Amino acid sequence: MVQIHNENCFVTMERMNPHSVDVVLTSPFYNTNKKAGKTRTLKNTKVADGQYDYVRYDSFVDDMTDDEYSDFTKRLFLSFDKVLSPNGCVLYNINYGAENTEGMFKAVNAVITETPFTIADVIVWKKQTALPNSCSSNRLTRIWEFVFVFCRRSEMKTFSCNKQVKSYRKTGQAAYENIFNLIEARNNDGSCPLNKATYSSELCEKLLSIYAKPGSVVYDPFMGSGTTAVACMKMGFDCIGSEISAAQCEYARNRLVENRSSWLDALLEC
Repeated sequence: MVQIHNENCFVTMERMNPHSVDVVLTSPFYNTNKKAGKTRTLKNTKVADGQYDYVRYDSFVDDMTDDEYSDFTKRLFLSFDKVLSPNGCVLYNINYGAENTEGMFKAVNAVITETPFTIADVIVWKKQTALPNSCSSNRLTRIWEFVFVFCRRSEMKTFSCNKQVKSYRKTGQAAYENIFNLIEARNNDGSCPLNKATYSSELCEKLLSIYAKPGSVVYDPFMGSGTTAVACMKMGFDCIGSEISAAQCEYARNRLVENRSSWLDALLEC
């Protein structure tokens, strides 16, 4: 089952039952659009090839101040604390940008100092391609991004992960399989005219295979074009999503219908 709500994520979470979500998987806006000003979106900007690459969304401009972004992120995680089940985790894909290298780190600091959550792991998502930072003499081309694995501080030793026991030592201590904190996956599932900052269902599937148990409910507070929902539908997880853009909600719903039809056809062919 997939539910997509055309509303602010805080509205959705306020309506949710406590502890009704097992995994939060999302890629929020990075707040790196310092060039975008206060009004420029994909709706009101004609984006030519290679022009205005920093304009990312059809109805939102991600240009908060760092303090505003940190406060927003803190409030977000306090809401996660309400809806996330015991021993659930938050998989949070975020990165810094050329226009704002500090905001991400300040926001993460707000989470670990002002909410019940802490960092359990940091996964590196290595993308297949990256735009070169060709206008800088000293800045490197960013081919990877962060996926922060957050859990409640009190659940650091118990939060859910699908690592399998490989053997037992003479003392009875379990030795687990290695799951490395590097994931290679596509950048996205193809171009979306409403959202220029999507991630890939391949990345979502690999993350869910590590952290989601059978029967898990997954929540994405920034559903966008529906990538998390596509991965959940393919893997058999229930998914709830929030998205403020009505156009992106419709795009995501159509995408789910198309993907469901293609998967059913593939099953019939088998």
